[in-house]
Amino acid sequence: MKLSPSMLNKVIHQVKRGLDQNLFLLRTLYSDFRVYDFGSYALNRLTPRKGYTVRENIAYGLKARQRLDLFYSQTPRQKRPLIVFVHGGAWSHGDKKDYRFVGEAFATEGYDVALINYHLAPEHIFPRSIDDLSVALNYLCQQQGNLNICTDNLILMGHSAGAFNVMSAMYHPTAYALQCRAQIRAIIGLSGPYHFDYKDDPLCADAFDQNVPYQQVMPYYFVEPNQVKHYLFLASNDQVVSHSNAIDLQDKLKQTGNHSEIIRIPRTGHISIVGSLSSLFSPYFQTKSKILAALEDALKA
Repeated sequence: MKLSPSMLNKVIHQVKRGLDQNLFLLRTLYSDFRVYDFGSYALNRLTPRKGYTVRENIAYGLKARQRLDLFYSQTPRQKRPLIVFVHGGAWSHGDKKDYRFVGEAFATEGYDVALINYHLAPEHIFPRSIDDLSVALNYLCQQQGNLNICTDNLILMGHSAGAFNVMSAMYHPTAYALQCRAQIRAIIGLSGPYHFDYKDDPLCADAFDQNVPYQQVMPYYFVEPNQVKHYLFLASNDQVVSHSNAIDLQDKLKQTGNHSEIIRIPRTGHISIVGSLSSLFSPYFQTKSKILAALEDALKA
């Protein structure tokens, strides 16, 4: 079919508009990452060193990126719950060292915290980052005596791509053999993408095989019944990940008979929702207090 000049101009205009929007989004996210890198450096420099101890760069596997940091709470508590935190960064950016403030935020509240690294795109694509997480979880379970931790009450927490990773460790096309699966009490997802089409996505296309449909990847499609409590946190001003991701996942979780709760955090964006966990800012935002309330709910007998 031959297009008329007016129709052709309309198509060209729509394509150009789409390219401009994608370029703007890329520049925005790149800027956010650079700002966050600088901001996290400042946050970590100012993070208090009291109330916890740290053991850094523990090898949970043989590869260079298979490392984790353990934050030990100094709060007297029997069998302290363990939070495993997975950073975001569109699967291609980020490092555990940038999130010391997250370890401090919860170690000072009586939780032990593991911050993990994982292999990054484009060299390593889905499901490598979730493979790494499963290896880390099994390592923590197997070595809990040597590490002086307890995995009886395990919480998985992630931000952005990290939220996808922790959800995918539980809901995956091929179920992972997680030795600690029965001990997972809660999943905390901060601004997580759980149900989206990554085909030619300008932000994360390189993190997935473009020949594999998203319906064969997204955790939304592999939800199974369990007793885990899911808390899906939304940043009210998120311009990167659509709220529909959490809304869709909650609908699927509840259809399957699982627990799920959406928690909206006002005055936060995609990056600032995790930055607001810092002890410097947590008094001014609801993020940390809402997570602590969720954990108390999940862990009560």
